[in-house]
Amino acid sequence: MAGNNPIETRLFINGEFRPSSDNKTFDLPSARTGKLLAQVYEATNQDVDDAVAAAKEAAPAWAALSPYDRGRYLVKLADLIQESHAALANLEAESMGRTVASYFDAVAGSKYFRYFSEAAYPQGGSSLNTPGFINITLKQPVGVVAAIIPWNAPLIFFCKKLAPALAAGNAVVLKSSEKAPLTANSLLMQSLYVAGLAKKAGFPPGVINVLSGHGPGAGAALASHMDVRALTFTGSNRTGKLIAKMAADSNLKNLIFELGGKSPAVIFADADVDAAVRDTQFSIHLMSGQTCMANSRIYVQRAIAEEFLTKFKAAFTSARLGDPTDPAVNQGPQADKIQHARVLQYIEMGKESGGRLLTDYKQPEMPPGNFFISPTIFVDVPEDAGIMKDEIFGPVVIINTFDTEAEAVAKANNTEYGLYAAVYTKDLDRAMRVASKLEAGTVGVNCTSPTKGDDMPFGGQKGSGVQRESYIHSIETFMETKSVLIKVADL
Repeated sequence: MAGNNPIETRLFINGEFRPSSDNKTFDLPSARTGKLLAQVYEATNQDVDDAVAAAKEAAPAWAALSPYDRGRYLVKLADLIQESHAALANLEAESMGRTVASYFDAVAGSKYFRYFSEAAYPQGGSSLNTPGFINITLKQPVGVVAAIIPWNAPLIFFCKKLAPALAAGNAVVLKSSEKAPLTANSLLMQSLYVAGLAKKAGFPPGVINVLSGHGPGAGAALASHMDVRALTFTGSNRTGKLIAKMAADSNLKNLIFELGGKSPAVIFADADVDAAVRDTQFSIHLMSGQTCMANSRIYVQRAIAEEFLTKFKAAFTSARLGDPTDPAVNQGPQADKIQHARVLQYIEMGKESGGRLLTDYKQPEMPPGNFFISPTIFVDVPEDAGIMKDEIFGPVVIINTFDTEAEAVAKANNTEYGLYAAVYTKDLDRAMRVASKLEAGTVGVNCTSPTKGDDMPFGGQKGSGVQRESYIHSIETFMETKSVLIKVADL
């Protein structure tokens, strides 16, 4: 609650908020207090069908608008999102435990809508290479796009996935995570608690639809739906495989996946140690370690290992844990009880792995119901240990050593993930050699995640995804390319 205004928890279908068809809800606890925050309506298969039908009906008229006219709606929504920064930050702190001090999502997310409001002019092509013909290619929207977003940064993914899909002329059905439905729904509100942002921006009914629900229900219905022609998903590798199978078994819909990571950072002896410490501890500490590209594995050349470990431990363990709505706090709780238990389980696995716990782990003394994890460092962990292979999603980092460049590359690549990697060195030749050999969709040189270039393609190699997202590369993933052969007499 905020004043007398309730948090909106209904589904947004065809331009209106409404309860689920069976009126059933699920409980959403507050990560900040552990108490019930809201009861959220859970979309049924009928609700999915209604949302897809609304999108399918709205898509032709939306696609018929000029890119400029579609862009006017996008830039209005960008403005409204940015104006709601403080409200969105507080909602994220309440529902997910994200610290308000680390919240940049309204600014970053609005940039996607602002960019794509002027970027929807994809060019076709023409050819005279077939005698007697003028041949052209057309770029056309696929129709209905489904987007399934994760819980850890819902506003960013809402914007990142919807902006290019809408700019390309598609209508969208988005399913928010069951852990973070409120932020996705709040994008459709003037503030967190009042009227819909999308409605205020003037989007025609059916162009944007937002559902809350669990993966086996609403998520599976979207993945299998015959009228959904493209699906973009960010989440776990396991769920990605399930979605891919459902998509293949239905209508072979186009898929855009980002499927997590176990990102390595390689620190050579000639690196700026202080910079490497600052960057790598920030990467694994951001959002309490709950980011897909966090450098959860760090490989340090043996000659500087002692210096790096001493400085890293001092920086990492200086975290200020507490109420995520307090601007002085830089680490909030894990998202919920399940995620908290999962991280603790991996810490126990790490203790049994044969590695060494560098930090003396103690459960933080916080009020009951708060799911805090102390910053945790393991060293000398066997490369085949579970905590080296699995995505933990918490403030837990493994720091191992290496002697040679070849050894560092081999260890860094010893994973089925390939989303992000980093290399720190002052030797440009070495930086380029290592960057070319690291099996990751993005490689930072003397920088690490969350640093990325919005004008550069972002996505994963190996089990970390298929296709790419970015300002420039996203829009064509939501379009079909059509060849048109025009026979011309006497040409």
